[in-house]
Amino acid sequence: MSKKVIISGGGTGGHIYPAIAIANALQKNDPDLEVLFVGALGKMEMEKVPRAGYEIVGLPIAGIQRKLSLDNLLLPFKLINSLSKAKAIIADFKPDAAVGVGGFASGPLLMMASLAGIPTLIQEQNSYAGITNKFLAKKAKKICVAYPGMESFFPKDKIVILGNPVRSDIVDVSARNKEALIEFGLNGAAKTLFVMGGSLGARSINESINAGLERLLEAGYQVLWQTGKSYIDTAKQTIAALGTDKVKAFDFIYTMDLAYAVANVVISRAGALSVSELCLAAKPSILVPYPAASEDHQTKNALTLVEQDAALMIKDSETGEKLVTEALALLQDIGRQENLKANIRKLARPNAADDIAAEVLKLIK
Repeated sequence: MSKKVIISGGGTGGHIYPAIAIANALQKNDPDLEVLFVGALGKMEMEKVPRAGYEIVGLPIAGIQRKLSLDNLLLPFKLINSLSKAKAIIADFKPDAAVGVGGFASGPLLMMASLAGIPTLIQEQNSYAGITNKFLAKKAKKICVAYPGMESFFPKDKIVILGNPVRSDIVDVSARNKEALIEFGLNGAAKTLFVMGGSLGARSINESINAGLERLLEAGYQVLWQTGKSYIDTAKQTIAALGTDKVKAFDFIYTMDLAYAVANVVISRAGALSVSELCLAAKPSILVPYPAASEDHQTKNALTLVEQDAALMIKDSETGEKLVTEALALLQDIGRQENLKANIRKLARPNAADDIAAEVLKLIK
C-alpha cells in the first residue's frame, strides 16, 4: 500500500515552490508515494501546483486584512468552513503525514491533521517565523528551518536546520548560458541585469528600473525583467518608446533556472525562496527587502547575507535614488562580483529538499 502525504500552504511563490520541491523529493525517493496539496481558494497555488503536475484542493480560508474590511468580519466563518473541509479532506485522503510550508492555508489542515493523530512537519523558510507556523509548532513532530537561532520561535528539541528546498535545476546554472540566451533572445556579447520582484512583482523596483533603463542601455547592458502582472503593460510601453531589443520584460518567468543562467547581476526582493535560489545559483545580488513583510522578515533575510559579504542591500524607500546607480557600479566591478559569488555560494544548501523529504518519511516509519 502506497504512502500518502498532504502538503499544505501557499499564498506566494515563496511558499509554493518549496512545497513543490519537497513533493518532487518525496516522489524521487518513493515513486509510488501519493501527494495531495491543499491551498487557499483564489490564491496562486491553485494555478501553480497543477502546472507542476500535482492535484490541489482549495480551502475558503483568508488572511487578516490590516485595514478595516468586511472580509475580516467573515474570517470566523471562513475559518470554521475551512476546518470542516480540512477534516473531510483528511478523512477521504487518509494521509500518513502532513507537511505545512506556511501561509494561512496550512493552519486549518495541519490543525485537523494533528487532532486526527497524523504526524505533522512544518517548514519555515524565513529567519523570522510566520504566525501560522508559530501557532502550529506546539503540535508538530518536526520543524525544519533554514536559519540558525530559531529557538526563540520554536521548541529547540524539534528543530532541524536543513535550508530551504528549491528546484533542483537551479544548481550549477552557469553551464546553461547559451540555452538561456536563446530562450530570452538576448545577446551573448553583453552583460545582463536580471530584475525580479518576487512572484507578484514589486512596484518600487519596477519604477526604479523603468526610470533608469536608458542609463543601463547607454552603459551597454541588457535587462531581463520580471515585472509581475500589474506592471507588464507599463514596462512594455517604455521598451517600445525606447525602441530597444535589449530589454526583455515578462510578467512571470517559469524558467527561472535559465534566468539565473543568463544573469551577471540580479536585483531581487529578499523572500526566503529568492535568497535560497540566489545562494545556489551563486549570483552577485542587490536585495531590496519588501518593507510590509510580516515582522520585516525580508530585511532579516537580507542582513543574513549582507553580514557575510554575500549580497548588497538597498532599502525599499531608497530604490529611486540608489538602485540603478548601485546596479551599474556592481555590473562594472568584476572583482566585487567574484567576491560576492564566492561568499554567497558558501551559504547554499543544495540537498535541502531531499533532507526535508527524509524527515517526512521518518515520521511515517
